[in-house]
Amino acid sequence: MKVFSNAVTFNYSWDEVSTANWRKYGPWNNKSEHVIAVDTLSRSVDEETGILRTERLITCKQTAPDWMKTMMGSNLDLNFVYEASYVDPATKTVTMVSQNLTWSNLVNVQEEVVYKPLGPHQTQFIQTVNITALCGGWQRIKNSIEDTLVHRFKENAVKGREGFERVLQMSRMAFAEEKERQRQVQMLS
Repeated sequence: MKVFSNAVTFNYSWDEVSTANWRKYGPWNNKSEHVIAVDTLSRSVDEETGILRTERLITCKQTAPDWMKTMMGSNLDLNFVYEASYVDPATKTVTMVSQNLTWSNLVNVQEEVVYKPLGPHQTQFIQTVNITALCGGWQRIKNSIEDTLVHRFKENAVKGREGFERVLQMSRMAFAEEKERQRQVQMLS
């Protein structure tokens, strides 16, 4: 098993980050073009805790290395990921856990992402990914698969931060414009 971890501080409030998180894979993020669909499977609020639980299916188009394609006998371009997220307004924490559905007979990829406030205008992002190749006794192949995926996560972490920064900027602008529009409407009333 290999582990990839990443931490980033966003200079945005937890309210801004937790709201913009739902737009992370939208048109404002020019770094997530590999995500071609996000389908919400279920959404519910726990009446006792107020925690919002959402389950989503994320469809990605990513090219696998040629040696993996040869080994699996297909092009492996479409990937499906199951994600469950929990938004806890009491503790101001967003926790997202995801699991690969594609290649799950070859590799197990479990990711956890947590957003929590560092102060009134900063939010910490913590990402931990556990990657386990399931190739029986072929240690060399297992290491190659795990190393390849860790490398891909490292590359995508940079793009992910850049893309989410853009989503946060666009979201802040959109909310500011809407607040100004509402202020002007109130002045006319």
